[in-house]
Amino acid sequence: MALGDTERRVVGEIVTASLAAAVAGQFYEPADPGLPALDERCGCFVTLKTNGQLRGCLGCFVSDNPLWQTVADYARYSALCDPRFTRNRLTQRDLPEVEIEVSVLSPLEPCHDPLSIIPGIHGIYVKRGPQSGCYLPQVATEMGWGGVEEFWTSCCRDKAGMSPDAWQQPGTECSTFTADVFEVG
Repeated sequence: MALGDTERRVVGEIVTASLAAAVAGQFYEPADPGLPALDERCGCFVTLKTNGQLRGCLGCFVSDNPLWQTVADYARYSALCDPRFTRNRLTQRDLPEVEIEVSVLSPLEPCHDPLSIIPGIHGIYVKRGPQSGCYLPQVATEMGWGGVEEFWTSCCRDKAGMSPDAWQQPGTECSTFTADVFEVG
């Protein structure tokens, strides 16, 4: 789902307010903005960086809540709950420097031919038993990965804790998605 300029601006306002409240130890409850596109029940990720370095990135593939509520929740979770940053949480001092990126996701689609994806266009999700991992579409571009195999291999090994070739093994679920990605601020 691609959002228009008005919807992106409103999402940005919600994410920024939720993030500011979270680092201040407060809870932000957004009001329904009354925009039909933001009432969609879809997944999203909120990525936070300072000086180009990742400081938090959490999201979901599906949500029972409207998008406007989901982005508020995941802005807070990305700031306070990403387990990779338990010793380096965002603070109020970090807010002026924080770079915020929102990814609004399409539904997951089973991927029967993992070699058919296009890095930078498709995001990937792998699951095998209790282990799973995903990469947003922009990760391939940010990391300079042009190869499909490198994208899947890194996701299995580095994100899901699986063997690097798990994406090629029977019993591993491979899925793809696309995202409307935009910066806030």
